[in-house]
Amino acid sequence: MDQKKLLQLAGKHGTPLLVVDHKALRENYIQFRKYLPRVQVYYAVKANSDPAIVRTFYDAGASFDVASMAEFLNVHEIIKDLPAKERQDFIWDRIIYANPIKAVETLEQLDPYKPLVTYDNYEEVIKIARCAPHAGLVLRLRVPNTGSMVELSSKFGALPGEAVDLMAFAQNNKLEVEGLSFHVGSQCTNPANYSQALHLAASIFAEARTRGINLKLLDIGGGFPAHYDNAIPPFRRLARTITAELNRLFPAPIEILAEPGRFLVATAVTAISQIIGKAFREGKLCYYINDGVYHTYSGQIFDHCLYPVRSFKKGPTQICSVFGPTCDALDTITLAAQLPDLDMGDLLYSENIGAYSGASSTSFNGFPPAKVVHINQ
Repeated sequence: MDQKKLLQLAGKHGTPLLVVDHKALRENYIQFRKYLPRVQVYYAVKANSDPAIVRTFYDAGASFDVASMAEFLNVHEIIKDLPAKERQDFIWDRIIYANPIKAVETLEQLDPYKPLVTYDNYEEVIKIARCAPHAGLVLRLRVPNTGSMVELSSKFGALPGEAVDLMAFAQNNKLEVEGLSFHVGSQCTNPANYSQALHLAASIFAEARTRGINLKLLDIGGGFPAHYDNAIPPFRRLARTITAELNRLFPAPIEILAEPGRFLVATAVTAISQIIGKAFREGKLCYYINDGVYHTYSGQIFDHCLYPVRSFKKGPTQICSVFGPTCDALDTITLAAQLPDLDMGDLLYSENIGAYSGASSTSFNGFPPAKVVHINQ
């Protein structure tokens, strides 16, 4: 993002500030579609639920992965004025409620919309049959998450050996099982995770057929890595591996879905903050800024992601510490930023901070989240 433009925006709107570039959002979506043309894109709203971002992906042709009633209603707000049949078709065909565990109240709220939902255990089937009998089901499969930045398999996913039994159990409870899903873990740079998951899924599709269960779709989840730096392999390389396996193991007319979140939004957002304090501690220069890990930089804790802090001003650099504004020592952004000697009021920025950042921001200690501005809409 152009530094001059960022400084102009900070001058106009103040800091802390998040700048969302919708041109980058559209480019990321186009790139995903280019390299995985067979895959229907379901944007994972949890990565960044800003309604303007959801609207941009809707306008681009995306479908949506939601994991709470609030996220579902976020998407529904866009389609609420469509004719009834068109609205219902969109919900059925282009929204998946991809949280395997749902509260009874949530299922009761969802049922009138006749959604597609995931599950991974027997108790969930009983709950869905009782509270959301109009829902379609997708079984979430447990697969290897080796090397992914955020591991998910310990919390969700049915074991391969019980998968088809769970499908049959759902059918016996008068529910329709539409397909199978998996998630290889977030920010996955290990292509073997996808290959192994696709082979597991293919074996389950085959076993299901022998028991009279004809699955229509495969949801390959998320995990597609955002290009945080040049250490991340090119997306086209991973996509080539996935495409070859999909075409070999899941020929048409099986429908293929994916749930990219980080890949679509991470690189489209830049955070701008201001230096509000400066001190030397044990000979080390320390900066205090008006954003931190309870706010935009929350992804450093919850998402295991680091966001390098950079200065708009140039000059000789030294290793510095950068702290957030709260009274908690946990509010430490970095102990090893390479920054020049800066003054109070100077601005810093972090790029590629669009995913799982503002989404988990709080108002801890009375400090509000960063303001969000949108460009190139």
